[in-house]
Amino acid sequence: MSSATVRWPNSLWAAVTPSGPDLPELVGTEEADVIVVGGGFTGLSTALHLREAGVDVAIVEAMEPGWGASGRNNGQVIPTLSRPDPDDIIAKHGAAGERFVALLRDSAAALFDLASRYEIAAEQEQKGWVQPVHSPGRIKIAERRVRQWSKFGAPVELLSREQARDLLGSDAWFGGFWNRSGGHINPLALARGMARAALAKGTRIYARSPAASFERRDGRWLIKTGKGEISGRALVVATNAYSGEFSKSLVPDIAQEVMPVLSWQMATQPLSDNVRNTIIPGRQAMSDTHGELYFARYDARNRLVTGGAVIGPGNKAERLKARVAARLQRLWPQIGEVSFDYVWNGYVGMTTDFLPRMHRLGPDAWGWTGCNGRAVALTIALGDELSKAVRGSSERDLALPLTEPVRIPGHGLLRHIAPLMLLVYRWRDGREIA
Repeated sequence: MSSATVRWPNSLWAAVTPSGPDLPELVGTEEADVIVVGGGFTGLSTALHLREAGVDVAIVEAMEPGWGASGRNNGQVIPTLSRPDPDDIIAKHGAAGERFVALLRDSAAALFDLASRYEIAAEQEQKGWVQPVHSPGRIKIAERRVRQWSKFGAPVELLSREQARDLLGSDAWFGGFWNRSGGHINPLALARGMARAALAKGTRIYARSPAASFERRDGRWLIKTGKGEISGRALVVATNAYSGEFSKSLVPDIAQEVMPVLSWQMATQPLSDNVRNTIIPGRQAMSDTHGELYFARYDARNRLVTGGAVIGPGNKAERLKARVAARLQRLWPQIGEVSFDYVWNGYVGMTTDFLPRMHRLGPDAWGWTGCNGRAVALTIALGDELSKAVRGSSERDLALPLTEPVRIPGHGLLRHIAPLMLLVYRWRDGREIA
């Protein structure tokens, strides 16, 4: 299968993004100092940071760079986690938690700096990220997050209901908070731009080459694919939510400690200037406090890029169009009739505590998982951390502790019934915080 015949989802990003670089498959026997499995944001960031340090590195990718979660998401650049706040992170991980909070605080800036440094055109806009609250009691969430992130120097501010209305162009929310370092990008353009930058720095990237297994042999790591194999001194497995999609035997423990949850994205037709100027006029990224998340941002063509969740059989895309169109009209009545040109989906890797995990897989081998809906900024920063681990940094200096993978009991069954959690989220969303 050539690069031209790799199937992409019916996404806005696939439609508007220039093709990625032409890449070979892994055929025969190859060697590298470091092998990275996975050509998404984490793998590409790891490779770029290794090459900046002069380390020889090769990436083995199952499809094409950005084909998985990295190229399918909403493209919001959010420098926080979805649930845990700084105090929760530090309570869990101690000194490593403090380092991880600093990594999160700076993660959006790290992404935009990387794109600028390598002159990657990814429609990036660092206009900030807003989390409005959907009920009066939820303002406590915003107050807590502003208080905790302010202690660590994050550029956050609390928003009154009036300020939220002015920023978002809607009376639907009751205040919130704004992190000025966030924003949004075209995630597929970023992934393909990072792939070009990695190639220019001397990285080898093998595409359409799913890694079937790895083993330790004669002091080196050996990766086998359908048509070849590659050995290296060190190994990084950066497959996250797609860890079990191409090979059940690659990293089964990691694949079963993360729940791949299908996330749907949608893009409207371009909005007229007079309407666009009244809906999120400052072009910030926005995602609110609903469990059934309400989120939106603009692309470079003034399409509103949003999404939603759906359960049950039937034509999910069409059902989702009707539901999300009604939501947008409720939030922003001035939008008028809503139609969607693109609807697509991809996996989000969820862990039970909503925290990412970093693992030692053996001598000179590391892996990670658990983006929990915050992959875009997080993974760029984690790639730098993984490159430091490969280059010999002490665990005491890394931003996450190295832990053992912990499988989710009944993972296979839970994967099938996980979409039903949407009913729980809808119930919770309707309740006020005491």
